[in-house]
Amino acid sequence: MSPPTGKELCLAAQERLEGAGVEDAYRDASLLFMHVLGEVLGARVKRHHLAQYLKDQVSPDLEAAFTRAIDARVARRPVSQIIGRRAFWKHEFRVTSDTLDPRPETETLVEAALELPWRNVLDMGTGTGAILISLLAERPGRAGTGTEISPAALDVARENAQVIGVTAQLIAADWYDGVTGRYDLIVSNPPYIALEEMAGLAPELREWEPYQALTDGADGLTAYRAIAAGAAEHLTPGGHVLVEIGSTQGAAVATIFRRQGAETRLIPDLDGRDRVVLARFGS
Repeated sequence: MSPPTGKELCLAAQERLEGAGVEDAYRDASLLFMHVLGEVLGARVKRHHLAQYLKDQVSPDLEAAFTRAIDARVARRPVSQIIGRRAFWKHEFRVTSDTLDPRPETETLVEAALELPWRNVLDMGTGTGAILISLLAERPGRAGTGTEISPAALDVARENAQVIGVTAQLIAADWYDGVTGRYDLIVSNPPYIALEEMAGLAPELREWEPYQALTDGADGLTAYRAIAAGAAEHLTPGGHVLVEIGSTQGAAVATIFRRQGAETRLIPDLDGRDRVVLARFGS
């Protein structure tokens, strides 16, 4: 039997992924084929060159590597973890099973932050560093600190900062513990999924992303209470806080910040869902 072509391999993979319940099986099969092809060839393949490789018969090495990638996706491992990177804002970030996968809706927070005046920024629970690094890359000369409770995630953030060419202070801290000084802006995409909602998450989230980055193990609001309670003493006068929220949490999170003396505003994402709470403290 002659080796399969790239197209035949991708069609078979698509069928496997569909059978495993993967929603966009065609897209994922194509992305993984391009990734594996680049690994085997030693250079990333441009999308407009893909058609030729789909026509060609594949080598045994390529077929074996692609099969391993599809096996991982059938097990519902996220594509970003399989290929090791995720596009966010204007850069690609390394991701691992120790970090939350940066998502397009979080760009709403980045966009809102870039509309505010600030000289320094604190990103709590930085993960891959996607928010902090994106902000500092857009504002050369500004200072930024990222905190993270996971040492493994901090290592990923440091690597991303170095590769993208951004200087940031990255420290191990549990919210404000160990954080000194004052900041013009505090940002965070904290764990906001309530414990009772975890069972309903897609396997890609529930089984593969770090538990402590998804949920507080309670009502999903614990982090916001901690951030709001310490904001005033860590902000410069008139400073702002931007936090990502779940689409149904706007009123509850805004109330938490107002009780600490902040003025608040809800910011929707591109789908019109509440996505970010903006809180302003002092004058």
